[in-house]
Amino acid sequence: MPQVLSQQEIDALLAGISSGTVQVESLLQEAPKQVIPYDFRRPNRISKTQLRSLQSIHESFAETVAYYLLSRLQALVSISVTSVDQLFYSEYLLSLPRPGCLYLAELEEPQRYIILDISPQLALVIVERLLGGEGVAPPPKARSITPIEQAVLKGVIEYMLRALEESWSPTAPMRFRLLRMETEPDFVQIASASEIVAVVSMQVTVGVRSYAMSLCYPTFALEDILSRLERQYVTHAASPEQQRTNTRIIQKHLQTIPLRISVELGTATITIGELLRLRVGDVLRLSTQVSDLLVLSIEGQPKLWVRPGSSAGRRAVQVVRPLRPEELG
Repeated sequence: MPQVLSQQEIDALLAGISSGTVQVESLLQEAPKQVIPYDFRRPNRISKTQLRSLQSIHESFAETVAYYLLSRLQALVSISVTSVDQLFYSEYLLSLPRPGCLYLAELEEPQRYIILDISPQLALVIVERLLGGEGVAPPPKARSITPIEQAVLKGVIEYMLRALEESWSPTAPMRFRLLRMETEPDFVQIASASEIVAVVSMQVTVGVRSYAMSLCYPTFALEDILSRLERQYVTHAASPEQQRTNTRIIQKHLQTIPLRISVELGTATITIGELLRLRVGDVLRLSTQVSDLLVLSIEGQPKLWVRPGSSAGRRAVQVVRPLRPEELG
């Protein structure tokens, strides 16, 4: 870290230079030459500390939305923040797909705008799963979202905006109002082409497939908030109520996960010749007695001792007790 001189030290240095006791050339030769490049065409309007705070805010947003999509889509969903960058608005528009799925939202006070962009393929997967489909094979080529699909997506997008408000609430009160959806980026002009915008890029994974999602904030829309982000690094923890909600959602989905169970009635050893001579009505003697308890396995793992029988005319087993660790051998 460079040393900061006091005013007294500065005066003494200037006096030494004037009197000739301090040689300027020797000072310049000893000083390390550190040149930091600066692009005047791309000023950094947002500091690194502010970028880290923005990332923390949107990690909280990503976690909340992932839990919501998990419950609505009935599929494994995870969302991660991949980067927080500052770009020219024109560069951001050029990076968007065509056709796209861009939602324009207004900050009510003051009247400024942000963009929520989701991959068209992700939008189609959400629509298909909300309408009862599997959503495992999205179309290889993006297409425009139809008015009916927009109506299905509207509730999901409005929830995302509410979750974004909640994530911002520890830092500043933010209110977002959904205005419209656009498919062509050129029709969404929330800032001039040379304006610097903060772009939060996220990756949404549904099942085994990943899709892109991003949020775009013009810097002038955050000018009243950036100073708060500079003063301290913002961290977010889920509230107790949110933690209870998340726990209920996870428990609900755990209770509906199908598990394969199997019970082995016994084993027998026969020769190839005996196998070839088997006929209908033949009896195989198993290694177990009728009164013996059987092992019930869940997903191939032995878990319970059970007794075979029948219930309502169907084969069944009655659970007797759990399998103890020393019995597994």
